Amino acid sequence: MKILLISYDNDMYVNVFPVGLGYIAAVLRKAGFEVVIYNQDMHHYPEEHLTRYLDENRFDMVGMGIIGGYYQYGKLLKISAAINKSKRRPFYVLGGHGPSPEPGYFLRKTGADAIVIGEGEETILELARAVAAKKPVSTIRGLAYMDGHKAVVNERRPLIKDLDSIPFPSYDLFPMEFYRMYRSPHCVPRDFVATMISGRGCPFRCAFCYRMDDGFRPRSTEGIVEEIKLLKSKYGITYISFTDELLISSVKRTTELCEAFIREGLNIKWECNGRLNYVNPKMLQLMKRGGCVFINYGIEALDNDVLRKMNKCLTVDQIVKGIEATLKEGISPGFNIIFGNVGDTKQTLGKAVNFLLKYDDGSQLRTIRPVTPYPGSPLYYHSLKTGLIKDCADFYENKHVNSDLLSVNFTKLSDKEFHQALCDANSRLIRNYFKNKTKISLEEAKRLYQDLNVNFRGFRQS
Repeated sequence: MKILLISYDNDMYVNVFPVGLGYIAAVLRKAGFEVVIYNQDMHHYPEEHLTRYLDENRFDMVGMGIIGGYYQYGKLLKISAAINKSKRRPFYVLGGHGPSPEPGYFLRKTGADAIVIGEGEETILELARAVAAKKPVSTIRGLAYMDGHKAVVNERRPLIKDLDSIPFPSYDLFPMEFYRMYRSPHCVPRDFVATMISGRGCPFRCAFCYRMDDGFRPRSTEGIVEEIKLLKSKYGITYISFTDELLISSVKRTTELCEAFIREGLNIKWECNGRLNYVNPKMLQLMKRGGCVFINYGIEALDNDVLRKMNKCLTVDQIVKGIEATLKEGISPGFNIIFGNVGDTKQTLGKAVNFLLKYDDGSQLRTIRPVTPYPGSPLYYHSLKTGLIKDCADFYENKHVNSDLLSVNFTKLSDKEFHQALCDANSRLIRNYFKNKTKISLEEAKRLYQDLNVNFRGFRQS
């Protein structure tokens, strides 16, 4: 049986390695299925190319996974249309955080034959075997499918307890020379970046998060170290971007990982996602020694009432202390802040802007986006209950047209006032960022012409 997995074009110069697709490919190959990757992302193929490719090559199954973004939704519709036009249309399966909360809507909208709900490695394997044997899919847990005009959602599948039982992503099927050119904070031109996950899930339940799985499951430290060594030796990787939801899930686990990185002499840069209620000076010092250069923090708001209403389990005091400690240890913090949560006002937005201006270290351009009630999130179900959203179709087809524009207004501001407030806030942040960049460039010019800096390599924008 031959399976085509689509790595869709995310409209980026260099796309990030699709970790989830890599894991799906690995379990299918291990079970003896032939897997081919369609790299629309690298080649920027138009959707018509996919239709021709399917017409000219026979596959038994085609699959892709997406998140819940407006761009990804639009891309999914185009790719689905291309697949459905094929003269040799294979069995079409979807997966990912996007379709999982509302599989019935996505089945009808895309014409897909099945949707894998939540974690996919075991479900896709069972589905592939059923398709190969031409058996019914009605008993496969974690699957939704169409029965005539009716969408059927099977029983959820239990989460995989032992993540080390899953083989490493099938890196050899992907153009790693392309993906390793992805840029992360504090990369230098000679760095090669790889994306990894250190675990799955999160112990917190923020109101805006559309993750459906409960709890946090870490990979073993040994497995993480082994995969890093593989990426270094085979692909020359010098920088790891941990993109799972929360590497800093506890002080104990983070300490264990860093000690292993140091003990094994990995000598690698890395970034991760963290929680400000866990960080402390001692742990941050160890992270720095272990190669950490950037921690992306979900701050979300700088007002305790708003933080409480979004169930963030974080206080402004913890945020300030954590950011100051991170900067003191020489690690760059990433500031994720959203506006428009229940309880937000122009005043709470002003607090967020002042905070960003005060602690900006220039490593990234940070702007503030509106909060979005993605299907699957508590905020989405609140919106349905209060009539702010009619249904999933209303969200994707009418409300969520762009991630930087308001989809649902939870504040007392009018939509026009809301957008003007965000425009004013982000204008301040953008001006500050380029003011700092201008200062740096002028200092470079001074060192070049006054100090005759022979190591200068030109005024380059990267």
